[in-house]
Amino acid sequence: MGKANNNRKNTSYQCFLQKVTWICSLGGLLFGYDTGVINGALPFMKKELELNEFTIGLITSSLLIGAALGAFICGKLSDRIGRKRTLIILSVIFIIGTIGSSVMPSFRSMLPFRLLLGIAVGGASAVVPVFVAELSPAKRRGQLVTQNELMIVTGQLLAYIINAILGNVWSDHVWIWRGMMLLAVVPSVGLLLGLLFAGVPESPRWLASQGRHEQALDALRKSRKTEMDAMAELEEVQKTARDDEQLKLMDVMREPWLRRCLFIGIGVAMCNQLAGVNSIMYYGTNILIEHGLMTNVALTANIANGAISVLATVLGMFLLGRIGRRPMLLSGQLGTVLAHVAIGTCSLVMEKGKTRAFVVLSLTVTFLLFQQCGISPITWLMQSEMFPLRIRGLAMGLSTSILWMVNCVLTFGFPIVVSWVGMTATFYTFALIGCCAMLFVFLFMPETRRKTLEELERQFQSEDIKALKKPGGSGNFKAVSDVRAVVERNE
Repeated sequence: MGKANNNRKNTSYQCFLQKVTWICSLGGLLFGYDTGVINGALPFMKKELELNEFTIGLITSSLLIGAALGAFICGKLSDRIGRKRTLIILSVIFIIGTIGSSVMPSFRSMLPFRLLLGIAVGGASAVVPVFVAELSPAKRRGQLVTQNELMIVTGQLLAYIINAILGNVWSDHVWIWRGMMLLAVVPSVGLLLGLLFAGVPESPRWLASQGRHEQALDALRKSRKTEMDAMAELEEVQKTARDDEQLKLMDVMREPWLRRCLFIGIGVAMCNQLAGVNSIMYYGTNILIEHGLMTNVALTANIANGAISVLATVLGMFLLGRIGRRPMLLSGQLGTVLAHVAIGTCSLVMEKGKTRAFVVLSLTVTFLLFQQCGISPITWLMQSEMFPLRIRGLAMGLSTSILWMVNCVLTFGFPIVVSWVGMTATFYTFALIGCCAMLFVFLFMPETRRKTLEELERQFQSEDIKALKKPGGSGNFKAVSDVRAVVERNE
């Protein structure tokens, strides 16, 4: 009977974790769809709104400007009012921004709604990984947080598929881009309803930081295997929350170990964007057209980029439970550097036409295999894992905001730079930047595998570089916490 009860409890807590993660990850789906849909919408928007290279870059990057602002504001806001409430506000902004961007009659009237939509995208990118990480047990944190990355690339794949279907069936109607964008209302409403009515709790770590320990314990009971697990983890969270106080950015800069955390987090975020992934995700269709394909063929062919992103992310989730964060990220960076060199060389030596276009497509697929398996999942996971509780919202917001700023600069500049220096020089430059990013990761990035969030904080605080670069033990820390909890209760 006891064994049957344990099995039921085990199934119950796992189902609860999956339900909460899927609901929160709708924010990731919207992130992916809203950033991916522009890829296929641009050829039609260009005709209806009479866009040039500058205004194309502005429409695409306006969402990213909003995202940089949203990530920073919502990171701080989530520290103040909680992760769940912040996501509820963001889901409403998603709905308003999506509808406004889809129905506005001109380029100028659309821009404010693209900025608003960007605030929601950036806010979700900063809050969702932290929320899921703070709800997850240490052993499952990597896979559950990376589920958000899976939803991001799934959203991009859905956008590419819908773009291809609508763009081929209604290719004579230049307004079809409005339908492509408007469909994002569906998951926006799903996110709002899920947060309000599906029993999603607030982050136990945020609750503990506010002194609401009973509510924190209730949240942990639902998301941990046993009562002992929940009690032991609450004890560790309470200890960290007692020692910590919420800090401002200037306070962080005065503390060397906190400054180091922030520096590494920002560096990892920048490495992700400087790999050039979003130049392919946003302009993939245009890249294929530039290399020799017709618009309708390029729209369909671009689905391959979305499909490989999903498959690679699933592979990355599988590998996260078996390989450390550092080797995964370094391997991904090496693969993307080689792919950039190959794309640049192909553009240099091959004649423009279908053959070159499909060779470039195969190389962008190869690039995305390494990017979405090794770089992107680790980036978002590291952002959610490595910052101490007292600066988690602030630091996550700041590093994610800088990620979006770099994304914005690259996205705005990519079509302009390509028109100036060509594809070859552009992709060779990406390869050179990728080599510098590999050196940064090798020298500075910690290994967070199999470590609790509190254990990581102690290692950063003690500046134990050797321990930071090694994976944690397989349960030793947990056992110590259990013993200490029992002893203190007996006392």
